[in-house]
Amino acid sequence: MTNNSSIRLRPAAPADAAAIRDIVRAAYAKWVAVIGREPLPMRADYEKAVAEHPFDLAVEDDRIVGMIETMLAEDHLWIENVCVAPDAQGRGIGRLLLEWAERKAIESGRDELRLLTNGAFEANVSLYKRQGYIVDRDEPFMGGMTVYMSKRLVGSPAI
Repeated sequence: MTNNSSIRLRPAAPADAAAIRDIVRAAYAKWVAVIGREPLPMRADYEKAVAEHPFDLAVEDDRIVGMIETMLAEDHLWIENVCVAPDAQGRGIGRLLLEWAERKAIESGRDELRLLTNGAFEANVSLYKRQGYIVDRDEPFMGGMTVYMSKRLVGSPAI
């Protein structure tokens, strides 16, 4: 893993929607052969999504290398999507984005993060487990398995 000191985080703006779409499509492309279809994030309308809820971007040398899409729920912070550009993977950027989400949750008075992923994306499930997420349940979905995961934040204020 390389040093992340060259990575800065910033909120996405509407003008970033096309770049977000491109990074999502590139990051998820490797999973098409695994599940036999485009993962749902590859088909999302990012112009609409950026207008409706927060995206935070990992930027290096004015290039978006990662992003996290979150939504504040009544009792948790939902992570809708997190991904890193293929050529920037393995450098800790995904971990950095997940840590950013933890700070957002705490600042918002939430003591839990939740997300889901495709069970066939074993590297992603493993990453989340290493970051302290637990599997809450598995549900069949489109011929595969959706894995619902959560992480309780120690020392967070109770709601």
